[in-house]
Amino acid sequence: MTAAEADTAPARRVPRPRADALRNRERIVTAAREMFVEFGPQVPLDEIARRAGVGNATLYRNFPERNDLVHEVVLSVTDRTTDLAREAAQAVDAGELDAFEALRRFTHAAADERIGALCPILDGTFDKNHPELHAGREQLEEAVQDLVDRAHGAGRLRTDVGVGDLMVAVSQLTRPLPGTACLNMDRFVHRHLQLFLDGLEAPARSVLPGSAATLEDLRGACDQ
Repeated sequence: MTAAEADTAPARRVPRPRADALRNRERIVTAAREMFVEFGPQVPLDEIARRAGVGNATLYRNFPERNDLVHEVVLSVTDRTTDLAREAAQAVDAGELDAFEALRRFTHAAADERIGALCPILDGTFDKNHPELHAGREQLEEAVQDLVDRAHGAGRLRTDVGVGDLMVAVSQLTRPLPGTACLNMDRFVHRHLQLFLDGLEAPARSVLPGSAATLEDLRGACDQ
């Protein structure tokens, strides 16, 4: 085929994944997220396939390497948490919530996503700086920063608290203890988050030591 013929040839259509294939992929990611939380990042992939209700071949066809699956789980949790932050901001715009209540709603919803589970699975050879994950992380940070800025602007959030303080608390309270009976501690997460959030409201009842944690502080701590 000549160059001119190539220019005029119809574009080759890339077949779209079938609906059942997309459902299988989503089931695998959901099962992996659950089992990473319960048992840690080294849970056997065969066990993930069993929980997802798919064959081993289906799992490996979608995710040939463990890090491929870890990548997808991290991206899924990041994207879902970003959506939660944006939905909370939209509720403020619609007059359904005030700025602090929106921040409160997001914090509890983010806890249900178990974002603290990302911490242990980011160790090892996993590429946490992959461009796709970096972009997702930036979108999440912008969405949460927007909620914090709204609460500060409304005078509802104490001025000596930053977005980093919020993310540290949510991450610590939702970080799993893999393979132990301490999973039963999950029932206290929302109770303790509520106590934490009460302490964020203005006017402040005490003086905090140090300075407000920023996103830059968190990035620096994670890189060490």
